[in-house]
Amino acid sequence: MKVVAFNGSARKQGNTAILIEHLFKELEKEGIETELIELAGEKIQGCIACYKCFENKDRHCAVKNDIVNDCIDKMVEADGIILGSPTYFADISAGMKALIERSGMTNLANDVMFKHKVGAAVIAVRRGGAIHAFDSINHFFLINQMIVPGSSYWNMGLGREIGEVENDEEGIRTMKNLGKNMAWLLQKIRT
Repeated sequence: MKVVAFNGSARKQGNTAILIEHLFKELEKEGIETELIELAGEKIQGCIACYKCFENKDRHCAVKNDIVNDCIDKMVEADGIILGSPTYFADISAGMKALIERSGMTNLANDVMFKHKVGAAVIAVRRGGAIHAFDSINHFFLINQMIVPGSSYWNMGLGREIGEVENDEEGIRTMKNLGKNMAWLLQKIRT
């Protein structure tokens, strides 16, 4: 089994990545392979509403000048998908939003390729707005007929400067519990 995570932060190996790594450790304890894709430094545009994905039905977005189709391929191959983002003005980052728009539209145009995959949102936040960002990602999972495990709290960690989320004991515990629950669900679906 494999879980792929996409970090929508503008900072590589920042707080969002740290939270994802805590979740990964729990998955890896259960023998689940993990891969982290950092969107930092990538220029990803949003959906241009050309609807070519519905015409072409080739499991790819018609816009081919960025990494989105590579990301879609990784999502299709994975059993579980983690989308992580910092909270920017009470929502997800622009890069994560663009990935959601284009992979989501391509998914729907191609017989719901992500159906029954397990999806988990991870949010880093300085102070407020995390619930809206969390909801944005979960709406992506739900419209794509994915299965979303819960945790002991909303999947977020508090911190601004890189590494500050390590001081959020409840946030780290939430990520660990999310990893355990995601692993359990993946194993139940597999059997």
